[in-house]
Amino acid sequence: MTPAQMIAFVDELYGLTGTGQWDAAAARLTDDFVVVEAPGLPMAGAYHGRHALRELFEKVMGLMDVVAMDRVETTAGADHAVTILSLRFADPALAPAQLCEVFRFREGKCCAITPYYFDPAPVLAATAAKRAALA
Repeated sequence: MTPAQMIAFVDELYGLTGTGQWDAAAARLTDDFVVVEAPGLPMAGAYHGRHALRELFEKVMGLMDVVAMDRVETTAGADHAVTILSLRFADPALAPAQLCEVFRFREGKCCAITPYYFDPAPVLAATAAKRAALA
């Protein structure tokens, strides 16, 4: 894939997952796809297989009230693309979570995503706020 194709792929994958088109999203992932969330985060761990994005999405949405995922920019080269993101939460008093997601590609499909959070504090605050609201 060219860098332009990888950027278009990432844009399309965000669009599909953001609108709940899980089968279409799964078709763009390899059978051995993995997304790994860092230790210390409430959604920490490795999520495997073509339905891993849905599993992770449902977990994250259950843990915190994300109202928007603002994509700043995506760049690509070799076999990967990197997207700069900002997650906004329902409570406007909470600072957005800033992160980058690294997408790896193999044979025209995405085989891995690794998110890198600048600071986990906004994610932890958002999960605490949701727990408090449910209590």
